[in-house]
Amino acid sequence: MTWPPAIQEIIEEFKDIEDQFEKLEVLMDFSSEVDELPTEEWNDDNLVRGCQSIAHVEVEIDQGSVHMRAAADAKMVQGLQGILSIAVNGSSVEDVLKLTPEFAEEAGILNSLTPSRSNGFRTMFDMVQSIVREAV
Repeated sequence: MTWPPAIQEIIEEFKDIEDQFEKLEVLMDFSSEVDELPTEEWNDDNLVRGCQSIAHVEVEIDQGSVHMRAAADAKMVQGLQGILSIAVNGSSVEDVLKLTPEFAEEAGILNSLTPSRSNGFRTMFDMVQSIVREAV
């Protein structure tokens, strides 16, 4: 599949890493990419249900452009949120709805994680798409 340049860059970065621990370190570095949702804005509406950690995601659409803010109590989860942020922030509604979590599989990110963390990423991904779908 042909991915947008920002996603392709992530895929290439992770493909170049063979050591699983290094992949996890790089994943945690992506936590800095998150436009952080302050804890005082955490609520049941933006809670990611089914995530092993406490994670929150908020999605706004402004003039057809998607923007995600997020936060989590675990740096690894926030790293996953950072990667998801790169994938969706600034993208059109149509592009976000066409996106699949396959990019994270292609990069080898999900198979570096425990099954529950991998499922948590998919849950966050589905939540973002659901919010976007409901908004349009």
